[in-house]
Amino acid sequence: MIQPAADAVGSGHDDVLLTARAAEGDQDAFAVLVTRHAPRLVRLAVRLLGDKAEAEDAVQESFINAWRRLPDFRGHSAFGTWMYRVVTNRCLNALRARRPTTPLHEVLDVAAADHSSSPSRMAESRAIAADLRTALAGLSAEQAVCWVLRELDGRSYEFIADAVGITENAARARVFRARRGLTHALGDWR
Repeated sequence: MIQPAADAVGSGHDDVLLTARAAEGDQDAFAVLVTRHAPRLVRLAVRLLGDKAEAEDAVQESFINAWRRLPDFRGHSAFGTWMYRVVTNRCLNALRARRPTTPLHEVLDVAAADHSSSPSRMAESRAIAADLRTALAGLSAEQAVCWVLRELDGRSYEFIADAVGITENAARARVFRARRGLTHALGDWR
C-alpha cells in the first residue's frame, strides 16, 4: 500500500518516489515536489526575468504545465533538473518576447546592497549593478540564461546543458561568449 506523500518527506524518500506518485495522480506528492523545488525555481526566474511577480507567474505556470505533462515524464533526469528546464524555457520565451529590454534590477540590486559600508561604496555598487543590467540586456537571451545559471546560480555546465537543452560544449561556449561580452561592456570598471 502506498503511504501519503507527507510521510514520504518525513521518512526521507526522494523525488523519484514522489514523482512516480504524482504521475499516478497523487496531488499530495506533487504538492511536496512543488514545496521542495519552488523556492530555487523562483530565485532562478527572478534572476532571469528581473521581476519577482513575473518570475512567480512563470514558475506557477511551469508547475501547472509539469502537472499536465507528468504522466509523460520518463525520468531521464531528476525532477528538479526537468523543472529547471521547464522554467528556463518559459523564461527564455518571456525574454525573447520582450527584447531589447531585459531588466534584472532586483537580483543585482541585492548584490549592490552588500557594499553599504559607506555612501560612496553603495553608490558605486549600484552603478556597477546598473551597468551589469545594461550589459546583460545586450546579450542574447540564450547567453544571458547560461551566464545566470553558471555565475549567479553556481550550476555546472552539465546541469546548464540539460536545463537549457543543449550540449555541454554549447553551454560552455555560451557562457564564454557571455563573459566576453560582459567584459567588453564593463571595461570601464576594470
